[in-house]
Amino acid sequence: MEVQNRCAESNKFAHLCDEFRRNNQIDSSKYEIYNVKRGLRNQDGTGVMAGLTMICNVHGYLVADGERIPDEGRLTYRGIDVRDIVHGCVEENRFGYEEVVWLLLFGTQPTRKQLEGFSALLSEYRELPDYFAEDMIIKAPSKDIMNKLGRSVLALYSYDDNPDDCSLENIVRQSIQLIARMPTIMTYAYQVKRRHYDKESMYFHPINGRHSTAESILNAIRPDRKFTDEEAKLLDLLMIIHAEHGGGNNSTFATRVLSSSGTDTYSAISAAIGALKGPKHGGANHRVMQMMECVKKNVHDWSDDQEVEAFLTRIVNKQEGDRSGLIYGQGHAIYTLSDPRAVLLRQHAKKLAEQKGMQEEFELYERVERLSPQVFAKVKGDRKVLCANVDFYSGLVYQMLGLPSDLYTPMFAVSRIAGWCAHRIEEVFTGSRIIRPAYKSLVEGRKYIPIEKR
Repeated sequence: MEVQNRCAESNKFAHLCDEFRRNNQIDSSKYEIYNVKRGLRNQDGTGVMAGLTMICNVHGYLVADGERIPDEGRLTYRGIDVRDIVHGCVEENRFGYEEVVWLLLFGTQPTRKQLEGFSALLSEYRELPDYFAEDMIIKAPSKDIMNKLGRSVLALYSYDDNPDDCSLENIVRQSIQLIARMPTIMTYAYQVKRRHYDKESMYFHPINGRHSTAESILNAIRPDRKFTDEEAKLLDLLMIIHAEHGGGNNSTFATRVLSSSGTDTYSAISAAIGALKGPKHGGANHRVMQMMECVKKNVHDWSDDQEVEAFLTRIVNKQEGDRSGLIYGQGHAIYTLSDPRAVLLRQHAKKLAEQKGMQEEFELYERVERLSPQVFAKVKGDRKVLCANVDFYSGLVYQMLGLPSDLYTPMFAVSRIAGWCAHRIEEVFTGSRIIRPAYKSLVEGRKYIPIEKR
Protein backbone atom coordinates (compact mmCIF):
# COMPACT_ATOMS: atom_id res chain seq x y z
CA MET A 1 0.00 0.00 0.00
CA GLU A 2 2.80 2.41 0.88
CA VAL A 3 4.49 1.76 -2.49
CA GLN A 4 1.20 2.30 -4.32
CA ASN A 5 0.65 5.59 -2.50
CA ARG A 6 4.14 6.78 -3.43
CA CYS A 7 3.55 5.88 -7.09
CA ALA A 8 0.21 7.69 -7.11
CA GLU A 9 1.83 10.75 -5.52
CA SER A 10 4.63 10.66 -8.08
CA ASN A 11 2.16 10.50 -10.97
CA LYS A 12 0.59 13.76 -9.79
CA PHE A 13 3.80 15.57 -10.64
CA ALA A 14 4.76 13.71 -13.83
CA HIS A 15 3.29 16.34 -16.17
CA LEU A 16 4.99 19.14 -14.23
CA CYS A 17 8.32 17.37 -14.62
CA ASP A 18 7.66 17.02 -18.37
CA GLU A 19 7.04 20.77 -18.50
CA PHE A 20 10.37 21.40 -16.80
CA ARG A 21 12.27 19.11 -19.17
CA ARG A 22 10.82 20.83 -22.25
CA ASN A 23 11.99 24.26 -21.12
CA ASN A 24 15.22 23.67 -19.23
CA GLN A 25 17.79 22.03 -21.47
CA ILE A 26 21.37 23.36 -21.59
CA ASP A 27 23.66 22.08 -24.33
CA SER A 28 26.82 20.75 -22.67
CA SER A 29 28.96 22.41 -25.35
CA LYS A 30 27.94 25.80 -23.96
CA TYR A 31 30.09 25.18 -20.91
CA GLU A 32 33.19 25.03 -23.10
CA ILE A 33 32.13 27.94 -25.31
CA TYR A 34 31.79 30.25 -22.31
CA ASN A 35 34.71 28.70 -20.40
CA VAL A 36 32.48 27.79 -17.46
CA LYS A 37 34.29 26.13 -14.57
CA ARG A 38 31.75 23.40 -13.88
CA GLY A 39 31.84 22.38 -10.26
CA LEU A 40 34.34 25.22 -9.77
CA ARG A 41 36.92 22.96 -11.42
CA ASN A 42 39.54 23.84 -14.02
CA GLN A 43 39.81 21.72 -17.15
CA ASP A 44 42.63 19.67 -15.62
CA GLY A 45 40.43 18.78 -12.64
CA THR A 46 42.08 21.14 -10.18
CA GLY A 47 39.89 23.42 -8.12
CA VAL A 48 39.34 27.07 -8.99
CA MET A 49 41.26 29.22 -6.51
CA ALA A 50 38.53 30.88 -4.44
CA GLY A 51 40.26 31.96 -1.25
CA LEU A 52 43.20 31.83 1.13
CA THR A 53 43.49 29.86 4.35
CA MET A 54 45.96 29.14 7.14
CA ILE A 55 44.03 26.16 8.51
CA CYS A 56 44.81 23.16 6.34
CA ASN A 57 46.64 21.99 3.24
CA VAL A 58 45.78 18.96 1.10
CA HIS A 59 48.64 17.81 -1.18
CA GLY A 60 48.23 15.06 -3.75
CA TYR A 61 50.27 15.91 -6.82
CA LEU A 62 53.01 18.13 -8.28
CA VAL A 63 52.72 20.36 -11.36
CA ALA A 64 55.49 20.43 -13.97
CA ASP A 65 55.21 22.04 -17.42
CA GLY A 66 51.48 22.42 -16.86
CA GLU A 67 50.93 18.71 -16.15
CA ARG A 68 49.94 16.99 -12.93
CA ILE A 69 52.60 14.61 -11.60
CA PRO A 70 51.28 12.01 -9.11
CA ASP A 71 52.76 12.27 -5.62
CA GLU A 72 52.24 10.74 -2.19
CA GLY A 73 49.37 12.39 -0.38
CA ARG A 74 49.97 14.70 2.57
CA LEU A 75 47.45 16.35 4.88
CA THR A 76 48.58 19.08 7.26
CA TYR A 77 46.67 20.85 10.02
CA ARG A 78 48.10 24.35 10.60
CA GLY A 79 51.29 23.15 8.92
CA ILE A 80 51.65 19.96 10.99
CA ASP A 81 51.45 16.62 9.17
CA VAL A 82 48.41 14.70 10.41
CA ARG A 83 50.54 11.55 10.47
CA ASP A 84 52.83 13.19 13.01
CA ILE A 85 49.82 14.15 15.14
CA VAL A 86 48.51 10.58 15.08
CA HIS A 87 51.91 9.02 15.74
CA GLY A 88 52.54 11.43 18.61
CA CYS A 89 49.27 10.52 20.29
CA VAL A 90 49.89 6.79 19.76
CA GLU A 91 53.40 6.99 21.21
CA GLU A 92 52.16 8.95 24.22
CA ASN A 93 49.10 6.66 24.52
CA ARG A 94 46.57 9.47 24.73
CA PHE A 95 43.53 10.83 22.94
CA GLY A 96 44.15 13.52 20.32
CA TYR A 97 40.86 14.84 18.93
CA GLU A 98 40.49 17.58 21.54
CA GLU A 99 44.04 18.75 20.79
CA VAL A 100 43.23 18.84 17.07
CA VAL A 101 40.14 20.97 17.76
CA TRP A 102 42.32 23.49 19.63
CA LEU A 103 44.93 23.43 16.85
CA LEU A 104 42.37 24.05 14.11
CA LEU A 105 40.51 26.79 15.97
CA PHE A 106 43.41 28.75 17.40
CA GLY A 107 46.40 27.87 15.21
CA THR A 108 48.86 26.51 17.79
CA GLN A 109 49.46 23.29 19.68
CA PRO A 110 48.09 23.58 23.22
CA THR A 111 50.24 23.18 26.29
CA ARG A 112 49.25 20.40 28.67
CA LYS A 113 47.51 22.93 30.93
CA GLN A 114 45.66 24.53 28.02
CA LEU A 115 44.57 21.13 26.72
CA GLU A 116 43.29 20.01 30.12
CA GLY A 117 41.28 23.20 30.53
CA PHE A 118 39.91 23.01 26.99
CA SER A 119 38.93 19.34 27.35
CA ALA A 120 37.11 20.20 30.58
CA LEU A 121 35.25 23.00 28.76
CA LEU A 122 34.14 20.63 26.00
CA SER A 123 33.00 18.14 28.62
CA GLU A 124 31.01 20.85 30.40
CA TYR A 125 29.12 21.72 27.22
CA ARG A 126 28.23 18.14 26.20
CA GLU A 127 24.94 18.37 28.06
CA LEU A 128 22.14 19.77 25.89
CA PRO A 129 20.06 22.77 27.01
CA ASP A 130 17.13 22.04 29.34
CA TYR A 131 14.23 20.28 27.55
CA PHE A 132 16.06 20.37 24.20
CA ALA A 133 16.25 16.57 23.91
CA GLU A 134 12.57 16.16 24.78
CA ASP A 135 11.26 18.91 22.51
CA MET A 136 13.59 18.70 19.51
CA ILE A 137 14.69 15.05 19.34
CA ILE A 138 12.37 12.70 21.22
CA LYS A 139 9.13 14.36 20.03
CA ALA A 140 10.32 14.59 16.42
CA PRO A 141 12.12 11.36 15.44
CA SER A 142 13.85 11.12 12.07
CA LYS A 143 14.78 8.14 9.92
CA ASP A 144 17.95 9.95 8.91
CA ILE A 145 20.39 11.04 11.63
CA MET A 146 22.05 13.62 9.37
CA ASN A 147 18.76 15.42 8.86
CA LYS A 148 18.18 15.38 12.59
CA LEU A 149 21.66 16.82 13.18
CA GLY A 150 20.98 19.66 10.75
CA ARG A 151 17.56 20.42 12.24
CA SER A 152 18.87 20.27 15.80
CA VAL A 153 21.77 22.62 15.08
CA LEU A 154 19.33 25.13 13.59
CA ALA A 155 17.07 24.71 16.63
CA LEU A 156 19.93 25.58 19.00
CA TYR A 157 19.61 29.15 17.65
CA SER A 158 16.43 29.49 19.75
CA TYR A 159 18.27 28.35 22.88
CA ASP A 160 21.03 30.93 22.46
CA ASP A 161 20.58 34.29 24.25
CA ASN A 162 22.87 35.99 21.73
CA PRO A 163 22.63 34.03 18.45
CA ASP A 164 23.32 36.74 15.85
CA ASP A 165 26.35 38.43 17.37
CA CYS A 166 29.26 37.87 14.95
CA SER A 167 32.00 39.07 17.28
CA LEU A 168 35.01 36.78 17.63
CA GLU A 169 34.21 36.07 21.28
CA ASN A 170 30.64 35.02 20.47
CA ILE A 171 31.48 32.85 17.47
CA VAL A 172 34.23 31.08 19.43
CA ARG A 173 31.73 30.38 22.23
CA GLN A 174 29.14 29.06 19.79
CA SER A 175 31.73 26.94 18.01
CA ILE A 176 32.99 25.26 21.18
CA GLN A 177 29.43 24.57 22.33
CA LEU A 178 28.48 23.06 18.97
CA ILE A 179 31.61 20.89 18.80
CA ALA A 180 30.81 19.57 22.28
CA ARG A 181 27.08 19.02 21.68
CA MET A 182 27.14 17.38 18.25
CA PRO A 183 28.06 13.90 19.57
CA THR A 184 25.27 14.11 22.16
CA ILE A 185 22.71 15.14 19.54
CA MET A 186 23.87 12.31 17.26
CA THR A 187 23.64 9.59 19.90
CA TYR A 188 20.26 10.84 21.19
CA ALA A 189 18.87 11.00 17.65
CA TYR A 190 20.07 7.46 17.02
CA GLN A 191 18.40 6.11 20.15
CA VAL A 192 15.10 7.77 19.24
CA LYS A 193 15.34 6.41 15.71
CA ARG A 194 15.88 2.91 17.13
CA ARG A 195 12.74 3.10 19.23
CA HIS A 196 10.44 4.80 16.73
CA TYR A 197 11.44 3.21 13.43
CA ASP A 198 13.36 0.04 14.30
CA LYS A 199 11.08 -0.93 17.22
CA GLU A 200 14.08 -1.62 19.43
CA SER A 201 14.99 -0.50 22.94
CA MET A 202 16.07 3.07 23.52
CA TYR A 203 18.58 3.97 26.24
CA PHE A 204 20.14 7.23 27.38
CA HIS A 205 23.26 6.73 29.48
CA PRO A 206 24.54 9.47 31.81
CA ILE A 207 27.38 11.56 30.40
CA ASN A 208 30.70 10.89 32.10
CA GLY A 209 32.60 14.16 32.49
CA ARG A 210 35.96 12.37 32.56
CA HIS A 211 35.51 10.83 29.11
CA SER A 212 37.17 12.05 25.95
CA THR A 213 34.91 12.77 22.98
CA ALA A 214 35.53 9.30 21.51
CA GLU A 215 34.87 7.59 24.85
CA SER A 216 31.65 9.55 25.36
CA ILE A 217 30.34 8.36 21.98
CA LEU A 218 31.05 4.68 22.72
CA ASN A 219 29.58 5.13 26.20
CA ALA A 220 26.35 6.42 24.65
CA ILE A 221 26.11 3.81 21.87
CA ARG A 222 27.00 0.58 23.70
CA PRO A 223 24.04 -0.89 25.63
CA ASP A 224 26.34 -2.04 28.45
CA ARG A 225 28.55 1.10 28.23
CA LYS A 226 31.62 -1.16 27.95
CA PHE A 227 34.49 -0.55 25.53
CA THR A 228 38.23 -1.06 25.51
CA ASP A 229 40.80 1.69 25.59
CA GLU A 230 42.09 0.48 22.21
CA GLU A 231 38.61 0.76 20.66
CA ALA A 232 38.17 4.30 21.98
CA LYS A 233 41.57 5.37 20.69
CA LEU A 234 40.84 3.94 17.24
CA LEU A 235 37.61 5.96 17.14
CA ASP A 236 39.65 8.96 18.27
CA LEU A 237 42.00 8.34 15.32
CA LEU A 238 39.02 8.34 12.96
CA MET A 239 37.89 11.66 14.40
CA ILE A 240 41.36 13.19 14.04
CA ILE A 241 41.69 12.32 10.36
CA HIS A 242 38.12 13.44 9.59
CA ALA A 243 38.40 16.73 11.50
CA GLU A 244 39.47 18.88 8.54
CA HIS A 245 40.25 18.70 4.83
CA GLY A 246 40.77 22.19 3.45
CA GLY A 247 38.46 25.03 2.46
CA GLY A 248 37.50 23.66 -0.94
CA ASN A 249 35.61 20.51 0.01
CA ASN A 250 31.87 20.85 -0.52
CA SER A 251 30.66 21.11 3.07
CA THR A 252 33.44 23.43 4.22
CA PHE A 253 32.94 25.67 1.21
CA ALA A 254 29.22 25.76 2.07
CA THR A 255 30.19 26.94 5.56
CA ARG A 256 32.36 29.69 4.10
CA VAL A 257 29.73 30.76 1.56
CA LEU A 258 27.08 31.19 4.24
CA SER A 259 29.51 32.78 6.68
CA SER A 260 30.52 35.34 4.06
CA SER A 261 26.92 36.61 4.01
CA GLY A 262 27.06 37.53 7.70
CA THR A 263 24.53 34.93 8.79
CA ASP A 264 24.58 33.20 12.18
CA THR A 265 26.75 30.24 13.19
CA TYR A 266 23.84 27.80 13.41
CA SER A 267 22.70 28.48 9.84
CA ALA A 268 26.24 28.08 8.48
CA ILE A 269 26.93 24.78 10.27
CA SER A 270 23.51 23.36 9.41
CA ALA A 271 24.22 24.03 5.73
CA ALA A 272 27.51 22.15 6.04
CA ILE A 273 25.70 19.14 7.51
CA GLY A 274 23.28 19.15 4.58
CA ALA A 275 26.19 19.22 2.13
CA LEU A 276 28.07 16.42 3.89
CA LYS A 277 25.01 14.16 3.77
CA GLY A 278 25.28 13.81 -0.02
CA PRO A 279 26.57 10.47 -1.39
CA LYS A 280 29.18 12.34 -3.46
CA HIS A 281 30.64 13.72 -0.22
CA GLY A 282 30.31 12.33 3.31
CA GLY A 283 27.69 9.75 2.40
CA ALA A 284 30.26 7.86 0.32
CA ASN A 285 31.39 5.63 3.21
CA HIS A 286 27.90 4.12 3.39
CA ARG A 287 28.00 3.45 -0.37
CA VAL A 288 31.31 1.64 0.11
CA MET A 289 29.76 -0.68 2.67
CA GLN A 290 26.79 -1.43 0.41
CA MET A 291 29.13 -2.20 -2.49
CA MET A 292 31.35 -4.43 -0.37
CA GLU A 293 28.34 -6.37 0.92
CA CYS A 294 27.49 -7.03 -2.73
CA VAL A 295 31.06 -8.20 -3.38
CA LYS A 296 31.06 -10.50 -0.34
CA LYS A 297 27.74 -12.01 -1.36
CA ASN A 298 28.66 -12.72 -4.97
CA VAL A 299 32.37 -13.59 -4.80
CA HIS A 300 32.72 -17.14 -3.50
CA ASP A 301 36.49 -17.21 -2.92
CA TRP A 302 37.53 -13.86 -1.43
CA SER A 303 41.20 -14.81 -1.78
CA ASP A 304 40.98 -15.42 -5.55
CA ASP A 305 42.31 -12.39 -7.43
CA GLN A 306 40.74 -13.51 -10.71
CA GLU A 307 37.26 -13.94 -9.25
CA VAL A 308 37.39 -10.63 -7.38
CA GLU A 309 38.69 -8.84 -10.47
CA ALA A 310 35.96 -10.38 -12.63
CA PHE A 311 33.25 -9.12 -10.28
CA LEU A 312 34.80 -5.64 -10.08
CA THR A 313 34.77 -5.63 -13.88
CA ARG A 314 31.04 -6.30 -13.79
CA ILE A 315 30.61 -3.39 -11.37
CA VAL A 316 32.51 -1.02 -13.67
CA ASN A 317 30.43 -2.28 -16.62
CA LYS A 318 27.26 -1.36 -14.65
CA GLN A 319 26.18 -4.99 -14.40
CA GLU A 320 26.40 -5.29 -10.62
CA GLY A 321 26.02 -3.17 -7.50
CA ASP A 322 23.99 0.01 -7.93
CA ARG A 323 24.74 0.06 -11.71
CA SER A 324 26.61 3.35 -11.36
CA GLY A 325 29.84 1.94 -12.80
CA LEU A 326 31.71 3.22 -9.75
CA ILE A 327 33.96 1.32 -7.40
CA TYR A 328 33.19 3.37 -4.33
CA GLY A 329 36.09 4.43 -2.16
CA GLN A 330 38.57 4.47 -5.05
CA GLY A 331 39.98 7.72 -6.40
CA HIS A 332 40.05 11.28 -5.09
CA ALA A 333 39.89 14.79 -6.53
CA ILE A 334 43.34 15.68 -5.17
CA TYR A 335 45.12 12.57 -3.88
CA THR A 336 46.83 10.40 -6.51
CA LEU A 337 49.39 7.89 -5.22
CA SER A 338 47.89 7.73 -1.74
CA ASP A 339 45.35 9.24 0.63
CA PRO A 340 47.25 9.62 3.95
CA ARG A 341 44.00 9.15 5.89
CA ALA A 342 43.33 5.82 4.21
CA VAL A 343 46.93 4.74 4.82
CA LEU A 344 46.61 5.48 8.54
CA LEU A 345 43.24 3.71 8.76
CA ARG A 346 44.52 0.64 6.94
CA GLN A 347 47.46 0.32 9.32
CA HIS A 348 45.36 0.57 12.47
CA ALA A 349 42.37 -1.36 11.13
CA LYS A 350 44.54 -4.38 10.40
CA LYS A 351 45.35 -4.81 14.10
CA LEU A 352 41.68 -4.57 15.09
CA ALA A 353 40.65 -7.00 12.34
CA GLU A 354 43.00 -9.60 13.80
CA GLN A 355 41.47 -9.10 17.25
CA LYS A 356 37.90 -9.25 15.93
CA GLY A 357 38.50 -12.32 13.77
CA MET A 358 37.84 -10.35 10.59
CA GLN A 359 41.17 -10.93 8.81
CA GLU A 360 39.51 -12.42 5.71
CA GLU A 361 37.21 -9.46 5.32
CA PHE A 362 40.06 -7.01 5.80
CA GLU A 363 42.17 -8.84 3.21
CA LEU A 364 39.24 -8.64 0.78
CA TYR A 365 39.25 -4.85 1.18
CA GLU A 366 42.98 -4.76 0.50
CA ARG A 367 42.46 -6.94 -2.58
CA VAL A 368 39.74 -4.65 -3.96
CA GLU A 369 42.01 -1.65 -3.36
CA ARG A 370 44.89 -3.33 -5.20
CA LEU A 371 42.84 -4.60 -8.15
CA SER A 372 40.61 -1.57 -8.80
CA PRO A 373 43.14 0.53 -10.79
CA GLN A 374 43.86 -2.29 -13.23
CA VAL A 375 40.13 -3.00 -13.66
CA PHE A 376 39.50 0.63 -14.64
CA ALA A 377 42.50 0.48 -16.97
CA LYS A 378 41.23 -2.66 -18.73
CA VAL A 379 37.57 -1.67 -19.00
CA LYS A 380 37.87 2.04 -19.71
CA GLY A 381 41.44 2.32 -20.95
CA ASP A 382 41.89 4.84 -18.13
CA ARG A 383 45.45 4.89 -16.83
CA LYS A 384 44.69 7.59 -14.28
CA VAL A 385 46.48 6.97 -11.00
CA LEU A 386 43.95 5.80 -8.41
CA CYS A 387 44.24 5.27 -4.68
CA ALA A 388 41.83 4.21 -1.98
CA ASN A 389 40.33 7.22 -0.23
CA VAL A 390 39.36 7.58 3.42
CA ASP A 391 35.80 6.40 2.79
CA PHE A 392 37.01 2.98 1.65
CA TYR A 393 38.23 1.90 5.07
CA SER A 394 36.26 4.15 7.46
CA GLY A 395 33.01 2.20 7.17
CA LEU A 396 34.84 -1.08 7.86
CA VAL A 397 36.46 0.40 10.96
CA TYR A 398 33.12 1.71 12.21
CA GLN A 399 31.67 -1.76 11.63
CA MET A 400 34.49 -3.41 13.60
CA LEU A 401 33.86 -0.92 16.42
CA GLY A 402 30.21 -1.97 16.49
CA LEU A 403 28.82 1.36 15.28
CA PRO A 404 25.59 0.99 13.28
CA SER A 405 25.60 2.07 9.63
CA ASP A 406 23.13 4.84 10.54
CA LEU A 407 26.03 6.62 12.22
CA TYR A 408 28.77 6.33 9.59
CA THR A 409 28.12 9.71 7.94
CA PRO A 410 26.99 11.41 11.19
CA MET A 411 30.34 10.42 12.73
CA PHE A 412 31.99 12.22 9.83
CA ALA A 413 29.95 15.34 10.70
CA VAL A 414 30.68 15.08 14.42
CA SER A 415 34.40 15.04 13.58
CA ARG A 416 34.41 17.60 10.76
CA ILE A 417 32.56 20.28 12.73
CA ALA A 418 35.97 21.24 14.14
CA GLY A 419 37.15 22.20 10.66
CA TRP A 420 33.85 23.86 9.76
CA CYS A 421 34.02 26.12 12.80
CA ALA A 422 37.66 26.99 12.13
CA HIS A 423 36.82 27.98 8.56
CA ARG A 424 33.76 29.97 9.66
CA ILE A 425 35.91 32.01 12.03
CA GLU A 426 38.57 32.54 9.38
CA GLU A 427 36.02 33.56 6.73
CA VAL A 428 34.25 36.04 9.00
CA PHE A 429 37.45 37.73 10.15
CA THR A 430 39.67 37.53 7.05
CA GLY A 431 37.34 37.10 4.06
CA SER A 432 35.43 40.39 4.39
CA ARG A 433 33.56 39.94 1.09
CA ILE A 434 30.41 37.98 0.29
CA ILE A 435 31.11 34.98 -1.98
CA ARG A 436 29.24 35.50 -5.24
CA PRO A 437 30.41 33.66 -8.39
CA ALA A 438 28.85 34.51 -11.75
CA TYR A 439 26.46 32.48 -13.92
CA LYS A 440 26.10 33.13 -17.66
CA SER A 441 22.48 33.54 -18.70
CA LEU A 442 21.50 31.70 -21.90
CA VAL A 443 17.95 33.05 -22.05
CA GLU A 444 17.01 35.33 -24.95
CA GLY A 445 14.66 38.25 -24.42
CA ARG A 446 10.95 37.54 -24.93
CA LYS A 447 7.80 39.62 -24.77
CA TYR A 448 5.21 39.11 -22.09
CA ILE A 449 2.07 37.37 -23.43
CA PRO A 450 -1.30 38.07 -21.75
CA ILE A 451 -2.77 34.93 -20.25
CA GLU A 452 -5.75 34.88 -22.67
CA LYS A 453 -3.34 34.63 -25.65
CA ARG A 454 -1.04 31.87 -24.38
